[in-house]
Amino acid sequence: MYKFTAKEKMNALNALRSSNILTICRRYHISRSTLWRWRKQYDGSLDSLQPQFSRKDMHHPNEQTDEEKRAIALLTRRNPNIGLNELYGKLYRSYGYRRNPVTLYRYLRRNEFYKGKKRTPYKPKPYDTPLKLGEKWQIDVKYVPLECYSGNEPRERYYQYTCIDEASRKRYIRAYKEQCQESTIDFVQRCFGFFGYIPNVIQTDNGTEFTFLQNVTKSGRIHKLDMLCNALGIKHQLIRPRTPRHNGKVERSHRNDNERFYRYLRYYSFDDLQAQMSAYLTRSNNIPSSVLRSSTDPRRWLSPNEKDKELRAAA
Repeated sequence: MYKFTAKEKMNALNALRSSNILTICRRYHISRSTLWRWRKQYDGSLDSLQPQFSRKDMHHPNEQTDEEKRAIALLTRRNPNIGLNELYGKLYRSYGYRRNPVTLYRYLRRNEFYKGKKRTPYKPKPYDTPLKLGEKWQIDVKYVPLECYSGNEPRERYYQYTCIDEASRKRYIRAYKEQCQESTIDFVQRCFGFFGYIPNVIQTDNGTEFTFLQNVTKSGRIHKLDMLCNALGIKHQLIRPRTPRHNGKVERSHRNDNERFYRYLRYYSFDDLQAQMSAYLTRSNNIPSSVLRSSTDPRRWLSPNEKDKELRAAA
């Protein structure tokens, strides 16, 4: 918890004369009761706002005694690699230690007798983003929020299929009533017509709408998406299970959809949802992005449609 200095408290009280109390509370991240307590404590001098006590000076009535602390320090100094069970046994037999082993463990960790292994932070490997059109597509599915429905009929669950070209960030989205193989095949074929080319790689997660489980694959069954990719010479690449960051571009676009589209969406039927989604697709592909820079002017941001035209001209 952050501790305010006497100067900061006095500044907050002085600002209260010309500002709203809610503004002061938001600025200093405090509650009204805290501000009133400072006001009651303040008598015009800076010393009246000084902290009266510190938690470090307070002692729990049942904390480790000095004899117990000396015994623990002695045993750990003589046996630097001693385990918790052995240490507790020596304290129990030789020093009359009668506390709970958990209490001993917490005391050791708090006073750094036991230093845990330092975990090296995970550093994701740099992602090799393609520079040419058609190198790789990312495809994923998300739920259409049920709260966006405003019709009179019972609400149904709909799904948004999304395909994004990694080089241009141009997307194609479409709503479906089912999340299944047939919907996936229909969506991929529509993507061929929308983008105007067939990609080299299609990258998806391990959902059943994109692939079978491993034990089912061994039985000889082939997923319809794999059959389509094999017929057209497309590599179907699966990401690591439970690692959505490997499909980061399409996942990030889904978050943009929640902020730009579904936050304000109200539809009354499936056809209405499809029409509004088509209009939003045209809008989203014309929004400039900081990651899409012009090859002639790096300071200029391009939209996915502009980047797509630039890459087609360069090819």
